[in-house]
Amino acid sequence: MLHTVDVADLRPGMYVQKLLGPWMQHPFWRTSFLLDDERIAELQDSGVEQVVVDLSRSEHDAVDGIDDDVVSDAEAGAGADVGADTGPGISPEAEPERRRVVVDGSVSLASELSRARRICDEGRDAVEAMFREVRLGRGVDAGHVMPLLDEITGSVDRHPTALVSVARLKDADSYTYLHSVAVGALMAMLARQLQLPEDQVRDAALGGLLHDMGKAMLPVEVLNKPGKLTDEEFDIVRQHPVHGERLLRDGGITHQAILHIARHHHEKVNGAGYPQRLSGTELPLLTRMSAICDVYDAITSNRPYKAGWDPAESLRRMASWHGHFDEALMKSFVRSIGIYPIGALVRLSSDRLAVVVEQNPATLLAPRVRVFYSTKLRKQVLMTDLDLAASGDRERIVGVESPEKWGFRELEKLWLP
Repeated sequence: MLHTVDVADLRPGMYVQKLLGPWMQHPFWRTSFLLDDERIAELQDSGVEQVVVDLSRSEHDAVDGIDDDVVSDAEAGAGADVGADTGPGISPEAEPERRRVVVDGSVSLASELSRARRICDEGRDAVEAMFREVRLGRGVDAGHVMPLLDEITGSVDRHPTALVSVARLKDADSYTYLHSVAVGALMAMLARQLQLPEDQVRDAALGGLLHDMGKAMLPVEVLNKPGKLTDEEFDIVRQHPVHGERLLRDGGITHQAILHIARHHHEKVNGAGYPQRLSGTELPLLTRMSAICDVYDAITSNRPYKAGWDPAESLRRMASWHGHFDEALMKSFVRSIGIYPIGALVRLSSDRLAVVVEQNPATLLAPRVRVFYSTKLRKQVLMTDLDLAASGDRERIVGVESPEKWGFRELEKLWLP
């Protein structure tokens, strides 16, 4: 049962299901949680006047005496708030389990990869709906994606590379929408790697999720063109960051970090980017992060005009583009996603080919791999999982291979559950 409670009347042990009020005007990253004295003090200082309390998930003593004047689901959803902790597609019955795995990290990678597939499906639909609203002239309502944002950051907290690995597997038709989900996840992953404070993790993830909203203003025939753009068409595309910042500002977003990401994620540290050729210290931390995350997902994904590159090869190429990215942040990005990301095709010292299936926290050079092909015999072999960190000098990665060179298609079937 849900009950609306004035912030002044809150007690420790109540379970807050939803905050009522403008979603960008309070400091809370998650908006459903069990109250203690510290949380109550934060709420009373935040400007939030009322919350929705879930009586069934509150401690009995905390809600004793509250009448049965419960609110409906529709009333509980009123107000432009962040949304409940339960994301789309997760039932209330499953939520306690979800909360435990967020805290203790006990969920398996296979389980998180499966969950990531659902998040991608729902995320694609949510971003596509936002694009559709903009094209109909209704503007951006970023509050609608906050439950999705909670799903993205929750997945990253459980297994940093699961969602970004699945989100990379997009076809040309879904690229524009899933790219936003992927960049939001990559930004959250990199922010966690850098140990940024919670408010910056929030801004990083939201900035990544909304960074390309300006593309909703582009002609569809240009956005989805399968061939090379003309100079005139490219000039049109280069305006999307300016459109994006305006759309977010008009939609009520005032956080400068998020607006800056939208406008400047195509800038380069050497000043050769667009739209304003900013460089170096003119680019704030989160904007420099967004440049890396945006490019990585773009070059590893299948797009209307080209097939995606292998993730490990993509990192190698990005590292060679001197002046494009912040070098220190690029190194942190590699540490977060792995020198050999999940899904990378690698050659082993035994002249066998394998696909990376999991990172090894102890060493970036020795992930867990799934061996499936012999280059000597030129044929598939019995699939075997191998922990390179435990194999010592008996087996190691000697190089990165191109799936196209070997004629491998749908390599993800070897590592997705």
